Amino acid sequence: MTRDVATVSPDDTVAEVAQRIVESESHNGFPVVSGGRVEGFVTASDLLRAADADPMFKVMSEELLVAHPDMDVDAAARVILRSGIQKLPVVDDAGKLVGIISNADVIRSQIERATPEKVGKLLRTLETIHNVEATEERREVAIDDLVPTQGRVYADELEGRRYELERGLTEPLVVIDNGGQLLLADGHHRAMAAHTTGVESMDAYVIVLGRRVDLGMARTAKKEGLANVEDVSIVDYARHPLVEATERFK
Repeated sequence: MTRDVATVSPDDTVAEVAQRIVESESHNGFPVVSGGRVEGFVTASDLLRAADADPMFKVMSEELLVAHPDMDVDAAARVILRSGIQKLPVVDDAGKLVGIISNADVIRSQIERATPEKVGKLLRTLETIHNVEATEERREVAIDDLVPTQGRVYADELEGRRYELERGLTEPLVVIDNGGQLLLADGHHRAMAAHTTGVESMDAYVIVLGRRVDLGMARTAKKEGLANVEDVSIVDYARHPLVEATERFK
């Protein structure tokens, strides 16, 4: 969820809130909050049906769907999908607003998910192919210590990862500790988002190999001259291949 929530008060007028929406790049509605408690929610369509001088307490919807901070993101996604709303306020047991989750946040949370199942599958694959014992750790890794295994990232996708990073939505990286060499197996856009915004370390699932082995991804990194994240190119003149494929159908 986003913790820094833009809100309006019950006494704000339609004209005032409409102006905030016009000036905003991302808001088409706001929780209506008084004393920290959510009283309702107002959308741009609500404003269109009201007079400029009307206060929010007359315009807002009081039949409000909210999430609890402990709600699983998948459950929040179901609420958003089935109700058709775009934003779901997150409210604690005292009725206080603590954050908000949007449909875009839900979509981003499903992209490049570093699930335990995904990490476990990679661990078992490494054990089978290289006949080596491996263990899994969860730790903070320094971005500058990582050896990337792909040579480029896309600027448009990088923006999405910066958005996640700023709002605490970023998934952990997946790293292979091969005899002290930290190979970045998954999460290049996340790592580059951290690097370009001055974040020095990130949470990671780390697969620790019992002995150093000759990994194909390590050979690829060496062949492409990838020693650290500084060597990764940001492609700002091309779009992600999936976006390009979608464009061809338009």
